[in-house]
Amino acid sequence: MATASHSPSSPQPFKLILGSSSVARKHILEAMGLEFQVMTADIDEKSIRRENPDDLVMVLAEAKADAIISRLNIADYQKEGNQPTLLITSDIVVVHEGIIREKPTTKEEARQFLKGYSGGHVSTVGSVVVTNLTTGKRLGSLDKAEVYFHDIPDEVIENLIDEGVVFRVAGGLLLEHPLTLPFVEAVRQRHGSLEGNRKQAISRCTVCLAKHFWRYCR
Repeated sequence: MATASHSPSSPQPFKLILGSSSVARKHILEAMGLEFQVMTADIDEKSIRRENPDDLVMVLAEAKADAIISRLNIADYQKEGNQPTLLITSDIVVVHEGIIREKPTTKEEARQFLKGYSGGHVSTVGSVVVTNLTTGKRLGSLDKAEVYFHDIPDEVIENLIDEGVVFRVAGGLLLEHPLTLPFVEAVRQRHGSLEGNRKQAISRCTVCLAKHFWRYCR
C-alpha cells in the first residue's frame, strides 16, 4: 500500500486520505487546495464483477475502501475527537455500445477501443465513496456522462498506445490527455447539461463529498 502526502497553504476541518494512485484525482484535490495522504488498495479488480455499470463502480470503490481500512488501525482514528479522517475511493468505467470497458490489456484491444470511439460516443460511469474513519459512516455518489468524439486520426491512436497511458485508464480513455482532448466534441451530463470536460464533473462530485461529508457523519 503506497502512501504520500500533499499539503495546502491553509488548514482544513478534516484529515483526508485519497485511496487512489490516479494522477488525475491527485491533481483535482490539489487544485481544490486540500491536504491529503495517498494510499492504494492494490485489489484484484477483475475478481469483482457486476453486470450493471452503476453497481460495478460502486462495489469496486467500496472494495478499495475496505482493503485500505483492513490495513489501518481504526482505533487510532476513532480517538481523533472533532477532526474526522475521511477516506475517498473511486472507480470509473466506460460503456460503449452496451459493453463495459475497463483498462485494455493488449495493444490490439486498446486500438479496438479507441477506433470504436472515433466519430462516435461513449458513456462514462464514475463512483466516489467517502468513508469517515472516525465514525465508520460511509456515503457514495455516482457521476454519469456521455462523451462525444470527432474522428480520431489513426496516428493519434497509435501515439496514445505507444505512450502506454491507455493501459492505465478505464476504456483506454483519458479525456484530459493533450492527444485526446482536441478530439472531444462534447461531454454531457446524463441530465442534459453541457460540460467543458470530464475533469470538471469529477471535481464537482469530489468537492461535494469531501467538503461536506464530515458535517453529516460526525
